Amino acid sequence: MDILTALLGGFAEAITLTNLMYCFLGVALGTFIGVLPGLGAMIGISLLLPVTYYLEPHSAIIMLAGIYYGGEFGGSIASILINVPGTPSSAVTCIDGNQMTKKGRAAVALFVTAIASFIGGSIGIVLMTLFSPLIADFALSFKSEDYFAVMLLGLVASASVARGSALKGLVAVLLGVLVGTVGTDVSTGVQRFTLGFPELVTGVNLVILAMGIFGLAEVVSSAGNTLPPSGDQHVRMRDMLPTRDEARRSTGPVARGSALGSLLGALPGAGPTLSAFLAYSFEKRLSREPEKFGTGIVEGVAAPESANNSAAQTAFIPTLTLGIPGTATMALILGALMIHGIPPGPKLMTEHADLFWTLVASFWIGNLFLLILNIPLVTIWVRLLKIPYRLLFPSIICFICVGVYSVSLNPFDIFLVIAIGLLGYGMRVAGYEAAPFLMGFILGPLMEEYLRRALLLGRGDVTVLVQSPVAAVCLAITSLMLLWPLVGEHVRRLRVGFPRP
Repeated sequence: MDILTALLGGFAEAITLTNLMYCFLGVALGTFIGVLPGLGAMIGISLLLPVTYYLEPHSAIIMLAGIYYGGEFGGSIASILINVPGTPSSAVTCIDGNQMTKKGRAAVALFVTAIASFIGGSIGIVLMTLFSPLIADFALSFKSEDYFAVMLLGLVASASVARGSALKGLVAVLLGVLVGTVGTDVSTGVQRFTLGFPELVTGVNLVILAMGIFGLAEVVSSAGNTLPPSGDQHVRMRDMLPTRDEARRSTGPVARGSALGSLLGALPGAGPTLSAFLAYSFEKRLSREPEKFGTGIVEGVAAPESANNSAAQTAFIPTLTLGIPGTATMALILGALMIHGIPPGPKLMTEHADLFWTLVASFWIGNLFLLILNIPLVTIWVRLLKIPYRLLFPSIICFICVGVYSVSLNPFDIFLVIAIGLLGYGMRVAGYEAAPFLMGFILGPLMEEYLRRALLLGRGDVTVLVQSPVAAVCLAITSLMLLWPLVGEHVRRLRVGFPRP
């Protein structure tokens, strides 16, 4: 009853005209910024952070939060339409979403994205409302070895995202880990694989890598096309709706993706990107026809979109209740709270309970705004496909260059994204998927950091990695995933050698 009373009080504050206006402004700006390759919510929040000095704390945080989860939704639009992830967490949506576009079903993919995002976000908000203290305590109980084991599991699972050979998937993951080691070693301060370039001392930026490995590689591989994939498509409401079979097949992935994203979003350092990749990998493992993933099926869109949007909501749990920002974007929101004299942490839910519950209520309103705003916009987004490639591709390259340059205002980044784009094109030609590569790049450095910390605390004893129940279970699952293809191949050969009578 106390939670319900507090939530009703939050709604009473959130539905004031001022807060509604800033909530709508936030999700609208987040959506449009998320669509632009290379920008994303973090750039939008950075640009608007000075504006919040002149706003009331409730309105300021509501607007910044709206930009954040609006950007997560907007990033999937560019992924589906032009195979350029607007945000890193929407990179996995490229795999099946863009294939649906090439089949002339972009409107269906965008509609499923809107519904899955709304459901995933709603489930994340429910869990945040009911279990914020519990989830925060669970996240706080994670040790270094637990994080290492979870991330190792994520890396091995991401290899299954690739179509075809699992070995090629693992090679792509390892290549991503290798690129992730470029820069300065956080433990020793030694520069690794910088090739003498001072710009690489801080490593390769995630935005640059995602834009190059997906966006620029897509432009190069499609340079010979002269017509857009679905230039004559006239979108009506019934054209957006998935078939009954697709709606039925989407139910499970949305539910599982939302649950997985809600849990991982509450873990500092995990967030929407890891949630989306693991949700996609999990659905491919569960599927009776895993070979269809990557060919443009609705499950490959519904699972990651529900996961990253639910994770975007529960990512506020460690930020607000523990004062631990899980991502750089959350760190900006944490800074906005401190600007207004609100210290995040365990006391926020008691000393500033009105702000917490107003923010939670605004999440419901913001997700509803996203649904109302983006379903009518499907027609406008699909019209982008009518632009001829000779005009569309230069525009994409321009957006990519502007996006990567805006990260650090360094011309070197433009040359770097070109090099990474050529690497991505070479991987495509050789049959290696970009998604596992990106996952290895994201999780590799974090996994290394947590492994070192665990061994340091364990005085070099490697058995510390299996002493925690969470770590032991994750490592056992990882071992099974690595051994299963070998066991399956052995069983298949036995069946061939000893056919049934």
